[in-house]
Amino acid sequence: MKKLFLLLLTAFLCIGCSSDDDSIFDYVGTWSGSYEGSDKGVWNFVVDESGKVVGTMHSDVNNENYNISGNLSETGDLNATVGLPSKGEFKGTLSTDKKGNGNWSNSLPTPPKSGTWKGEKK
Repeated sequence: MKKLFLLLLTAFLCIGCSSDDDSIFDYVGTWSGSYEGSDKGVWNFVVDESGKVVGTMHSDVNNENYNISGNLSETGDLNATVGLPSKGEFKGTLSTDKKGNGNWSNSLPTPPKSGTWKGEKK
């Protein structure tokens, strides 16, 4: 009987320790940071409960704002467009330890610009 109990206990512990615990709720909230490359400035966006991402990029060089809009997966993969109109990309990864980084590009205003971004959840 003890062996059966230990076997069942071990089975339940293994089932409860699944590594597939990613949830969009780990990322919901306001994120902000900076970007650099052929342009530089700051960005911020909000992730909602459905994974929708909405925010802005502000260029220190051109003193202009560009819209960020896209989606975030349950594993933290960000896929968004940037620009006004949307002529660029803002892609990367957000982590459950409240850090994020990735790459950006924008073909407007000309000439095309690109670089990297990093930030954190507030």
